Amino acid sequence: MIELKTPGELQAMRAAGLIVWRTLTAVREIAKPGATTADLDELAEQTIRDAGAVPSFKGYHGFPASICASVNEQIVHGIPSKTQALNEGDIISVDCGAILDGWHGDSAVTLAIGEVSKADLALSAATEAAMWAGIAAVSSGGRLTDISHAVQTAAEKAGQDDGIEYGMIVEYGGHGIGRQMHMDPFLPNLGKPGKGPRLKTGMALAIEPMLTGGGGGGGETVELDDGWTVVTADGSRAAHWEHTVAITDDGPWVLTAPEDA
Repeated sequence: MIELKTPGELQAMRAAGLIVWRTLTAVREIAKPGATTADLDELAEQTIRDAGAVPSFKGYHGFPASICASVNEQIVHGIPSKTQALNEGDIISVDCGAILDGWHGDSAVTLAIGEVSKADLALSAATEAAMWAGIAAVSSGGRLTDISHAVQTAAEKAGQDDGIEYGMIVEYGGHGIGRQMHMDPFLPNLGKPGKGPRLKTGMALAIEPMLTGGGGGGGETVELDDGWTVVTADGSRAAHWEHTVAITDDGPWVLTAPEDA
């Protein structure tokens, strides 16, 4: 069963989502050369708790931190560390969740540390564009894979424009969200349109493409010995963007971004 929310419950999710947005905004300000990923995590946890919320990730299946901090070839689930300092030219994907009054918000951004390569900027931009294309495909009465197809199509177009075949991560994707962080349905980031559950007003989905810059056979992953961190098999860099989106009669409502985003 896919959870349907009332308008009031979506407003509650919106409040949680804005805490996530403010947290990622704060993290962005200190994500500079010399900062450690633990510095980012400490600020994120403090920001979430100061807002009266609880970090979604901390303790989730034993995860030890409040954000996932995935640097360069790390795709998702990177564990923040006091010994991992950010360097000029790095990119880092920061995934963040917060629980407020029992409702979850979940969002991720990829940040450039100092001056980064044009290829890395293009990779991040392509991933973000794929996310927004998926969001634009959200429509009450549509099908789940309409979103998947929109994400895939945008990623492929960006690759054509940039002259590189971006690798799409298929093991991980979007998901339902609400009273729990991960709920049905699983949302693939590629596929043919018109398949899967019917989208209905009151559903909420986390839409989150992940692309790699490996090209060709890019997209293969390896999980490190820590049991969490997922990296690209070929060592290429990765980007991850995510928003929590509600389905309304008026179209998609991005719960983890300000109205003017």
